[in-house]
Amino acid sequence: MVPPQLAVLMTSHNRRTTTLSALDALARQRGLPEGGAIRVYLVDAGSTDGTPEAVRRHHPGVHLMSVGTEVFWGHGMRIASRNSRGADSAPWTHQLWLNDDVTLHDDAVAHLLTASQDHPDAVIVGAVRAHDAARTTYSGRRGRRLALVEPSGRAEPCDTYNGNVVLLPRAVRERVGDIDRRFPHGMGDYDHGLRARKLGVPAYVAPRHVGACDSNPPLTGSREPGLPVREALRRMTSVRELPPRAWWVYCLRHGWPWAPVLMVSPYVKTAARTAVARWS
Repeated sequence: MVPPQLAVLMTSHNRRTTTLSALDALARQRGLPEGGAIRVYLVDAGSTDGTPEAVRRHHPGVHLMSVGTEVFWGHGMRIASRNSRGADSAPWTHQLWLNDDVTLHDDAVAHLLTASQDHPDAVIVGAVRAHDAARTTYSGRRGRRLALVEPSGRAEPCDTYNGNVVLLPRAVRERVGDIDRRFPHGMGDYDHGLRARKLGVPAYVAPRHVGACDSNPPLTGSREPGLPVREALRRMTSVRELPPRAWWVYCLRHGWPWAPVLMVSPYVKTAARTAVARWS
């Protein structure tokens, strides 16, 4: 059997401390099969806090590309994938999506690879908990409400997944492809998982948690208290939240025949919630 060669895909933007912590945790990985290797392909989107310089200083083996601030997570992950497949890149057996705010456990990669050996033609998702270990924050998703799938001690099937920790065997990546270019930031991970499912590629959550990652603060962006309706809608329709063009593509692919209702629902709810809050 060929030793696993992992191409780790990451993006970063002005989170030097967490990015370095994520890379430090990758460097500490133990229990890999003999001959296994981890290579990181990081796309930095115009950081001004010294992230690229710190990465080059502390992790000189990382394949780092600096791009403009207009490159968000989905686009950055596609660039990282492209870089991992370039003529100068080493061959790989798996791609690993890894958010730069995830701190992996020291045996996380080995655990994911073991799960992949048991399900070689599947996507393997790593669930993560908040740093206080109180709750699962990101994982696989299941059902119409896309509920979080909790690790149970065995591989748990899921319908789609958060993109924080996702292991793709090469054959699966070649079949499903990268995050779709129509999703510059969010929704691309959910869309990827649902596309995989439609292609008959299963996805499983690994038997136990593989790291720590806090969830985003709840009252930020369009949910910030006190916003005027227009400002809340501006934030809701921005690239960082739910841009209408990408959201319409998602609704058409995965919500038909309810796509028109799904399309307008979050914007109507945002306007109504904000208006009621201000009037009260």
